[in-house]
Amino acid sequence: MPLSNRLKNQHLLWRAGFGPMAENAAELDTVSPDKMWQLLLKTSAKKPEKINVASNLFDGLVKGVQDLSQLDKLTKDQKKELQKQSREDLKNLNLRWLDEMINSEAQFREKMSLFWHGHFACRVINIFYQQQLLDTIRQNTFGNFGNLLREVCKSPSMLQFLNNQQNKKEHPNENFAREVMELFTLGRGNYAETDVKEAARAFTGWGSNLQGEFVFREFQHDTGSKTFLGKTGNFDGDNIIDILLQQKQTATFITKKIYRFFVNEKPDTEKTVWLADRFYKSGYDIKKLMEDIFTSSWFYDDKNIGTKIKSPVELIAGIRRLLPLTLQNDAAQLLFQRALGQILFYPPNVAGWPGGKSWIDSSTLMLRLRIPQIITANETINIRPKNDDDVMMGQMTENKMPSQLNKSYADKGSTAIVDWAAVSPIFESVPRENLLPEISATVLQTRNSISTVVLSKYIQNDSRENYIKTAIIYLMSTPEYQLC
Repeated sequence: MPLSNRLKNQHLLWRAGFGPMAENAAELDTVSPDKMWQLLLKTSAKKPEKINVASNLFDGLVKGVQDLSQLDKLTKDQKKELQKQSREDLKNLNLRWLDEMINSEAQFREKMSLFWHGHFACRVINIFYQQQLLDTIRQNTFGNFGNLLREVCKSPSMLQFLNNQQNKKEHPNENFAREVMELFTLGRGNYAETDVKEAARAFTGWGSNLQGEFVFREFQHDTGSKTFLGKTGNFDGDNIIDILLQQKQTATFITKKIYRFFVNEKPDTEKTVWLADRFYKSGYDIKKLMEDIFTSSWFYDDKNIGTKIKSPVELIAGIRRLLPLTLQNDAAQLLFQRALGQILFYPPNVAGWPGGKSWIDSSTLMLRLRIPQIITANETINIRPKNDDDVMMGQMTENKMPSQLNKSYADKGSTAIVDWAAVSPIFESVPRENLLPEISATVLQTRNSISTVVLSKYIQNDSRENYIKTAIIYLMSTPEYQLC
């Protein structure tokens, strides 16, 4: 049975974005997937505005510090206040970016940015650095990979996170050089330990100041000859990046990772070889690579539809796009991210989030199934993630964080107000007898439909609006909705 336009378009919107928006969902039957792809490109073409949430207090304290070495001149209380405010601002940056994923027309840009956010995983508690890195990614997200790689490698966030501030000619630190090869370009097993050591020497002197400016400290740089991946010369960091981009393995590594994220967790060797070859020959044009993927017929193969487990951020954003919400407490989204295992700007380690089946275990699945009802009903949230003050952005002292949030939700009553008037028009032309199959086809990406006999036991029949409302909530509460 051939795929419907609706299913194809929803597949594209989930993979190249965060799912269909309520106000446009009714049109998915008539628009061709090719036109939908062109629309995604058009709406993402404009350069994004930088998301700036740094508070005046943080800004004022930092402006007086011209160099990292002068940080010690701040008093103990000033340092404590800086860290506290930075953590608070990072929460706001998280929510602001999540809001862009949900409400921005530039769905392709934000989805690509989420991919690179995981690829260039970075965890530093400095709001200026994180804002700058996010802006770098969003500005270059489907441009040239070489430019994106170079800018990320020169960002103060990455230089600090991977310890290159400590990489000096007399005492080279190999962490930065190793991760640039293992995680950003070649992948593990495609370089030797001598390459790590030589690259580390080349990256000596790369650093930054507190204002977020890249600084090359010549007196810390090793000017000696280095041999890296078979080439010899007086290399610096830029030379190393050039050599890495010359390796076709870099195109192969990036292509496979993009394929796993956007197409299927199990890469098709024939497809990835073809894609990587074109990616390499294009000079690492990211948009062309994505166009090769999203305009191919095999992208819509059965094995690629409804088989990817949504990440926590994709899940939250997708629910909110189909169900327009006015949240009474934005912090609920932070708690959901924490409990489900994906807090923006707080990857678990330098390798980022592993994705795939790692998103699901017995506890996260139960919460995932409850979220649609939690956010659409007057229900107190009672979630207690394990204590990890570093990951919780300094918001948790023992078990106080969850209890305080739970109390605030209870005090506020309903956690969200859903604009059901924006949802009902999606199905206004659908006869009552076809309503459930149509709702199911809109909410779920799986080819196998949910038993209408089971669903009918829970769906309210007193009015058409309540029928639509309860059907959507219960379909979103199924294991099938976890897939896209």
